[in-house]
Amino acid sequence: MEQYHSQIRQILEQGERREDRTGTGTISVFGMQAKYDLREGFPLLTTKKVLFSAVVRELLWFLRGSTNINDELTQYTPIWDAWAAEDGELGPIYGYQWRKWPRYIQVEAGSDLYRKEHVDQIQNLLDEIKSNPNSRRLIVNAWNVADLDRMALPPCHLLFQFYVINGRLDCQLYQRSADMALGVPFNIASYALLMMMIAQECNLTPGIFTHTIGDAHIYLNHIEGLQKQLQRESREQPVVEIAKKPFFELQFEDFKLLNYDPHPFIKFPVAV
Repeated sequence: MEQYHSQIRQILEQGERREDRTGTGTISVFGMQAKYDLREGFPLLTTKKVLFSAVVRELLWFLRGSTNINDELTQYTPIWDAWAAEDGELGPIYGYQWRKWPRYIQVEAGSDLYRKEHVDQIQNLLDEIKSNPNSRRLIVNAWNVADLDRMALPPCHLLFQFYVINGRLDCQLYQRSADMALGVPFNIASYALLMMMIAQECNLTPGIFTHTIGDAHIYLNHIEGLQKQLQRESREQPVVEIAKKPFFELQFEDFKLLNYDPHPFIKFPVAV
C-alpha cells in the first residue's frame, strides 16, 4: 500500500487549499493514479484498521440494487446513514444504476407511448466477460446525468472498466472525488473485492487494480490523523477467501479475511 501513502505525502506537501461543498476546507491535487496488484495480497490498509466487514456489506448492498438502508434483504451497514432520508431512502444511487439503469422503449414506431425497462449492467458485464473477453466495452457506469438530482449523493466512484489478458482480470476505476483519509482505503478494498468476485465467476485470476482519481483531497481536520498514520510502518497484506458459489448467491458469511494485523483505528470525522 505504499502507493497510497505516497499519494498522501504528495497532497500534504504539494496540495493547494480549496473550499468545498461541506464547508470543512481541503487541500487537494487534481489527477492521481495508483496500481495495486492483487496477486501480491489483498490491498487493505495496515497503517490503520479498515472495517472489512463494512466493505463487504456495502458492496453486497450495491450488487443487490438496493438504495434504502432499511432494505430487509440486505445486511445493514451504517455508512450511508448521514445521507439517508427519514424512510431510509437514498434515491437512484450506485446499486440502482448498476443493476437497474432505466431506459425507455417506444411502444411502436411513431407512437408517443413508451414503456420503462431497466438495464442490468452487472449481469451484462459478466455475460460479456465470459463470451467476449477481448471487448473494450467491459464498462459499468453510475453517472446517470438524468438521475443526479434525485440522488442523496452523486456517485464519487462513477465508472469502472475491466480488461482480460492471459487469463487475468484487471480493473480501472475513475473516481471524480476522493476523501483520501476515510473513503479511499475503503474504495480500494471494495473494488479489489469486486474484482475477486468477478474473476472467480469468470474463471480468471484477479490481477491489477488501477485507481484513477480526479479531485484527491484531504480535509483540513484529517491532516493531524494522517500525519500520525504516516509515521507507522506498513505490515504484510492480508488474504481474502471467497466461497465457491455463483456470483449473485454470495452472502456476507462467504467472505473471510485472513492474516490482517493492522495498526490501531484512527477516527476521522465524516464531512457531510
